[in-house]
Amino acid sequence: MSLERRLSALEGRLGYQFSDRELLVQALTHGSYGDGRRKIDNYQRLEFLGDRVLGLFTAGILYLKSEADEGGLARKLNALVRKETCAEVAKELELGEIVRMSKATEKQGGRERVSILGDASEAVLGAIYLDGGYEAAKDFYERYWHGRMFDVLNQSLKDPKTELQERAAARKHDSPLYEVIEQTGPDHRPSFVMKVTVDDFTGMGSGPSKKDAERQAAQDLLDQWK
Repeated sequence: MSLERRLSALEGRLGYQFSDRELLVQALTHGSYGDGRRKIDNYQRLEFLGDRVLGLFTAGILYLKSEADEGGLARKLNALVRKETCAEVAKELELGEIVRMSKATEKQGGRERVSILGDASEAVLGAIYLDGGYEAAKDFYERYWHGRMFDVLNQSLKDPKTELQERAAARKHDSPLYEVIEQTGPDHRPSFVMKVTVDDFTGMGSGPSKKDAERQAAQDLLDQWK
């Protein structure tokens, strides 16, 4: 299928048609595309914008729907804007099949990588915001993030690392052990993949800091135990 047909199909899934389709193309271009032989606009700047738009929409709904204190609101916000949640949106949109990337990145599993999928979905949100404004971006947000809001609103306010520690102790397991699996990205914008191990059980998580990635790994293992 040609790129134009793929973009048209994607616009159908997005529920939005771009006036400037180049913004959508940029939102679907990974930094590896072109193998560095020529400068091509990638999705990093749009992802930066989309991340902030996502945070704004989510914070507004949490403020209206949740009675949690500031700390509780922050934890719920992090659960909704984390890369894994954004990657779920990307999979629903089938972004992995259309993101432009180098052959090397593709062979390394780039089309299934959580960090790439999550960044791409945020970049698409940023592109819609630039192309269609606040209301268009909010419509897209409500279509793909709003339904996930209620699961998060019903989750425990306890920090997942604390909850995992308590659950492990209650089950007579060893204390959780955290280790760095991968660190990528530039120094000013790193991305970490962490693993937590409790006896024979493991959880994985990623984030812009070790602490964020540890929390996501702890939540992953808690979800398995549920």
